[in-house]
Parts: sequence; C-alpha cells; structure tokens
Amino acid sequence: MRPDDPFDDAVTARAVIAADGTLTRWSEGARLLLGHRTEEVVGRPAAELLADSTGPLPLPEDRWSGTLVLRHRDGGTVSAWVLAHHRQPSGDGPGEWLAVTPLEATDHDLPDDPLVRKAVFQSPCATMVFDQGLRLRGVNDAMARLLGLPADHLRGLRPTDIGGRPQHSELERQLRHVLRTGRPHDMQTHMKARAEAHAHAWLARLAPLTDRSGRVRGVCVTAHDFTEQFRARERLLLVNEASSRIGTTLDVTRTAQELAEVCVPALADFVSVELLEPEEGGGEASGRLTPPVSLRRVAQQALTRDTPPDSAQVGEVTVYPENSPQADSLAAGHSIVASVPAGDLDSWLSEDETQARRIEKFGVHAILSVPLQARGTTLGVAAFARFSQPEAFTHDDVLLAEEVTARAAVCIDNARRYSRERETTLTLQRSLLPRTLPRTAALEAATRYLPAARSGVGGDWFDVIPLSGMRVAMVVGDVVGHGIQASATMGRLRTAVRTLADIDLAPDELLTHLDDLVLHLSEEAGGDSGPGEVGATCLYAVYDPVSRRCTLSRAGHPPPVVIPPGGAAHHLELPSGPPLGLGGLPFESAEFELADDSVLAFYTDGLVTSRGRDPGQGEALLLEALSGASGPLDETCDRVLNSVLAPGGATDDVALLLARLRGLPSSQVATWDIPADPALVAPIRKQVLDQLAAWELTEASFTAELVVSELVTNAIRYGAPPIRLRLIHDAATLICEVSDTNHTAPHLRRAKTWDEGGRGLLLVAQLTQRWGTRHTAEGKTIWAELTLADME
Repeated sequence: MRPDDPFDDAVTARAVIAADGTLTRWSEGARLLLGHRTEEVVGRPAAELLADSTGPLPLPEDRWSGTLVLRHRDGGTVSAWVLAHHRQPSGDGPGEWLAVTPLEATDHDLPDDPLVRKAVFQSPCATMVFDQGLRLRGVNDAMARLLGLPADHLRGLRPTDIGGRPQHSELERQLRHVLRTGRPHDMQTHMKARAEAHAHAWLARLAPLTDRSGRVRGVCVTAHDFTEQFRARERLLLVNEASSRIGTTLDVTRTAQELAEVCVPALADFVSVELLEPEEGGGEASGRLTPPVSLRRVAQQALTRDTPPDSAQVGEVTVYPENSPQADSLAAGHSIVASVPAGDLDSWLSEDETQARRIEKFGVHAILSVPLQARGTTLGVAAFARFSQPEAFTHDDVLLAEEVTARAAVCIDNARRYSRERETTLTLQRSLLPRTLPRTAALEAATRYLPAARSGVGGDWFDVIPLSGMRVAMVVGDVVGHGIQASATMGRLRTAVRTLADIDLAPDELLTHLDDLVLHLSEEAGGDSGPGEVGATCLYAVYDPVSRRCTLSRAGHPPPVVIPPGGAAHHLELPSGPPLGLGGLPFESAEFELADDSVLAFYTDGLVTSRGRDPGQGEALLLEALSGASGPLDETCDRVLNSVLAPGGATDDVALLLARLRGLPSSQVATWDIPADPALVAPIRKQVLDQLAAWELTEASFTAELVVSELVTNAIRYGAPPIRLRLIHDAATLICEVSDTNHTAPHLRRAKTWDEGGRGLLLVAQLTQRWGTRHTAEGKTIWAELTLADME
C-alpha cells in the first residue's frame, strides 16, 4: 500500500489481495463489517471469506464490482456490494487487488445548504462531492454513468478506491490542494465509462464548499466532456509531429521507420510500412494494382518489442492475396478499414493460418490499410492495427492516417529518388576513379574513398601515374559541389591531369594548365548569363626514386603529411597556391629529399573537417593516427578513417592516398657523359653491353644496343652538348635515357623509300614498349622503356 493511502479508517472496508489470492492487508472498516481481526485473516486465502467458497475469488483484470455474500466471524453472513480493481505497486511485480466496501457513515460534515445540494445533484453535468476526509458523499446520475458504478453504492469511497488509474491518484492530490488552499482548480483527464467503447476527455472543475463561517468543508467536482475538442487537438499535434519527425534523412528505411514510430501509440498499436518491389527495367507502379501484390517490409513499430501481431519481418517480401487489406487498398487506390469481429478478414485469414493465429493471439480487432502514393506513383502501403486500444478506426482516424501517410509518402519518394541519383552518381564516381593502382618500383600505395554520409557523392579523386625514368606522380583533388555534375567534372580533370602528366610537365606548370581548364569549364557551365561556379583544389607531386627527391605543388589543397621511418608525422611546408578556377595567379613548387620507407599521406578536407569540430582537432587526430605508420598501408588507411572521422560518418567526400616511397639503389643506375663525336658511338655501345652483362641482362643486349645507338647518334647529330646517357633498371623494366641541352624535341615521321634518314625514332618506337621526350630546365631528355619479360 502506498504511504499516502489512509488505509485504516472506519468509513469503508478495505482489503488488499496479492496476485496469488492471499490477503495482505485488512482495514478497521473491514473488521467492523465482518468481525475478523487483522491477525486472523492476513496471510490466508481471501476466498475463505466467501460464504460459498467452492468457487475461486473473482479477481479482476482491471476492475470488478458486484454483490458478494461474505462470511462473518460469528458464523453468519453479510451481503455487501464490493468494488475491486487491479493496481501495480512500486517496482516490478505481478500487482495486487484493492477491494473496498462502503459503510454507512455516521457523520456528515458537508454544509447542509439546499442550494448547494440542488446545484450538485440536479446539475446536468457530471458532479460529485467529497468531504474533508476525501470520502465521496454523493454523485449525480451523470457522474455515476461516467464512473460506470451505481450511485447508491459509492457513498464513503475515496478517489483511489474508485479505480487504480493514474488519473484517480492525480484527482486525490488536486482535491487535497483545494482543501488546503480554498481556491478552485481546473484539471484535465482522459478516461472512459465502463459501458462505453470510446474514451472521453473531461475538463474537471474542483470548487471548494464552505460553511457560513467560510471554512472549507468539502470539494465539489464538476466534469465537462470536451472529447471532440481534445481529439481535434490530438490530431493537430500528431500532424505537427509528423511534419517535424518524418523525413529527417534521405534514407528510405529510416523515413518509413519514422512514420511507424510517429503513429504508435497515438493512432495504432502496430504499424507496418511495406514497399512495392521495383519492376523489371526500373519502372514504377502507378494507379491501381491487381492482387496478388508483392511487398517488402521496410519498417514496423509495436507498443513493445515483443508484441508485433504480424508474422512478417523487416526485410522480408510478402505476397498479399485478394481480400487482404494491403492488396485491397492498393487495388482500390484508397484506404481500407477491416474489422475482425465483422468477418472482413475471414477470406484472407483462412488462407494464412500463421497470420490468423497471431491476430487471434494478440486480439487484433481492426486494421487500416493506406496506400503510399506520391506524384502519381504508388510506392507501397502502410498498415495500422489496433489490439490494445479497444476503439475501432473512425472516419477521423482514417483522415488522420491518410494525412500523415501522404506526408511520409512524399518523403519516401524523395528518398528513393535521391537514393537512385546517389547510386548513379556513386557508380559514375567509382568508374572514373582508378580501379587498381599501378605497380611501380618507386612506391607502394593504398587508397580509400568514402562518399559523404548525407550530402551525397562529390568530386574527390586520387591517382597514381607512372612517369618516365622510374618516376611516379601522385595527385589528389576535390571538385566543389556534389552530385553527378561534380563527378563528371572530376572525371574531366582527372583525364586532363593524366594527359598533362604524360608530357612530363613540372607540378607548378601542370596546375597552371589545369587552372585554365577549370576556367573554361566555368564558362561553359555559365553560358550567356556569365561564368558558372566550377572550382576545385588539387595537390600534385612527382617522386624520383633515383634522386629520392619529391617535387610538390598545391592549388588550395591541404598540404600532405610525411611520416619518416621511425619518426613522427608532420605536414610538409608547401607554398599555398590559389584554388583552381580563379585564374591569373601563379603556382609554386617545393622540393624535398625523402628517405627510403617514408610514407606520404595525401587527403581531401572531408577527412579532417566536420560540423561542430574545429579543423585543428581533425588535423591533430590525423597526425596521431599516422604516427608510426610502419605496418601495412591498408591497415593504416582503416585506422585513419576510424580515428579521424567524426561519429555518424563524413559530412563531405573523403579521398585518402598513402604512398610508401622506395628509392632505387645506385647499383641499378649507370650514367655516361657522351662526347659530341659520332666516331665514339661504338665504344659507348660496348660499355652498355658490358654494363648489361654485369646486371645479368644479356637477353636485352641486342635491343638495348640498337636503341642506345639510335638515341646517342641523334643527340650527337641534332642536340647540343653536354650529352649524357643513363641506364636504369629494376626487376621488370630497362630504361634508356639520352639528355642534351637543345630544347627542340624530335618527332616521329615516316621516311620515304629513298630517304637516307628519318627511321631512327621509328625503329626505337618499334623495339620498345614506350618512348617519349621530357623537357628539363637544362634542355630535354629522350627516353625509351623496354619490358624485360618480353626479352626472355
């Protein structure tokens, strides 16, 4: 018993019965009624007090009232009207029952005023009067109908005796407040009479009753039914809540789940959302559908986790036949209300025994099925079921469900369209990014790309480009914006970078040409109205494994991070160039000598920036995650993403490129200074053959001798001294390079039949896998690359 319940009084007989039917408390009023003392009955079965104890004690599920013949201590019987209700004690447990029997009161401390009596007991409003002890002294017929109890049996009961609902405890608390302050008070409650199926909303006026001296002697409670206003307000609140809670993300599943959560328990006890399976060819359904229909459940919500009155699970596809609410509503194109007691579902449930058993088990009595339709397209259906709420779905409930479902359908359609566009953009993005990285002797690389969690796929990209002379270029860029347009722009810029890298431009020169391209793209995007908004950032680096030097230049991009062997990660200090697309501003390069096994980290700003976090914090987390990156680069990539990205995923695209640098040993490089004398070409060929023999590459001697002879002869004849020959090899490639100080580049041409020259470069092109020219500050270098596997 709660401490605020005055249990021991002589006005009513009270007893508390445990869940197993044992008496646990016995009031003084119960002793006066039946003569049994507390110690004689507590702990004994309550059924022993019945005059006819052959049957079990009628313990209620919620509330019970009726006349019982009880056994008196002297052996006689007492006929008493008993009111019992179930209540849940504090903490967990099966609960208990409070049984009360009013006794005839010997005192009457209410003011004996005929006007008050007339106002109270002849009022058309539901009215009842409590005395100073909060005992019920009288009710009119309207209040008795509301309470669902006979008026002549209620005298002497307390609010908590009438029922164990929270509103009765709140009424008693407010009654005490009015008695203490002497001021009237208004309160709202939501309850139903036992004889009615629908709950009603009541506005109760608690007014103090005073005697001639002004002393408060009781409280008059007058209840006014404002159910319709209450329901209208509840409907508006639900619509408002649906507007704010449904569609918070562009995710179909989450949006459907939000619809289900908003409607439980405000509108139904169980809600499921099921979507049509996409048609072949990606088409969408429109108009009415003919049963049977296949629906995939994407969301559901019940009062508790263990009470879904449905056999289907989220993610499963269910085929609904004709006469099922889901199929009928889709076929009709409007909402369908089905009642189990009325037999509306007999045809469907006769074909689905599992569903029939669950509906019977949970007591589902009404199902409302509403089609999900948006922009002329039928997306699926939302089903609402009631089993805890005893009321059937009314016309207002249907209108409310249709309003909420229509809002959710638009959000789901937006999410589906966004998902399709995102998938298309992501497919385009991934097709434009390198699927595999080239294997080079200069470095080992690992990459990661993550699209933004919410804003969509953007224009981040990365690339690793093999260059001549065993060198390799690394590039990371970020196009402004998101969506297909950004991905397409990214693809054009990546192609341009590869083209510019192929002619061996210096990093600062390459960014200058790329800046011009972005300007042209902006003009094309803007059309006649002016330039468009196309912009990008880029970081471009070239690593030479022979000299172990790396040249870098950036255009508005975050600087890279270097992790030296056994050292701490730190940023490389590079000149900060302007973003691409501004035009007219120069770019600068910086050159660094890096030790073998150093790791370079290139990334886009989506990795270190996020909402609500300072960029410096992201940079610090990145340096911490990269420090000591001596293990596999793939593991380092995963560690960086897990450590640096904010919870909830990246707010912008993330591109990450890690490269472990490997210098080429000097034993794999041979260099000769060539005098400008054609007569010395033969001795040079001999030195090349000796070097190839020392490298155990004799299988490549014949081809290499011809290539060297042609390149050296051309340099002596058309170039300018000093002339230098360099051979570089690794396990798979042999490279021949001839450099001179003449900036004029040769070009390939087809010699005529009687021409004495013009076949040298054609011969080189035929004997090698690749050849080309790169310009340097001192002149040019002509190079040719042979694949050793082809020489075996």
